[in-house]
Amino acid sequence: MSADAPTVGVLALQGDVAEHVRHLESVGARAVAVRRRSELDGVDGLILPGGESTAMSRLLDVYDMYEPVAERISGGMPVYGSCAGMILLASVVLDTRADATWFSAIDMTVRRNAFGRQVDSFEADLVVDALGADPVRTVFIRAPWVETVGPDVEVLARVRASDGHDHVVAVRQGNALATSFHPEVTDDVRVHRYFVDMVRQSTS
Repeated sequence: MSADAPTVGVLALQGDVAEHVRHLESVGARAVAVRRRSELDGVDGLILPGGESTAMSRLLDVYDMYEPVAERISGGMPVYGSCAGMILLASVVLDTRADATWFSAIDMTVRRNAFGRQVDSFEADLVVDALGADPVRTVFIRAPWVETVGPDVEVLARVRASDGHDHVVAVRQGNALATSFHPEVTDDVRVHRYFVDMVRQSTS
């Protein structure tokens, strides 16, 4: 695919696949669902969607997709993780199953379900660095937050939680982007446009 219309995959083992596909297409990418290695081989970038991180971790093993995805990420393929996808990109994950696996693509410690249960879901208007001054409407559903980041991680957004503290909810390190929130369930496509621009730059 050309750099102007890169092919971006959405890992389609579990989670908000159709919503990401719709947003990717609206910002000029060719979006494909990825369930097999052959499909992964054809993409320029990959989204790890929201869903349930431990279930996604197990399914990556069941479908023999963990190693292929890990190889592409370590090889520099741009990757974006939202909510559960953020957890899968972390280097350290707190409050998870002992047998869970993740990709260590971003030097950060993430806490699962940090904002509480499903009933504690909320929305907030946040200014996200690199997306302009206008706030982004963000949706948090059983979301993680980032407890610590390494020196090479760029913090893009924070949100005030019920504990009275500001917590990191959007980060980037190199070709890896992650958000605690779900941009795919809103009409704002700026996060997806930003990621597709990352993919374009990596293929130019």
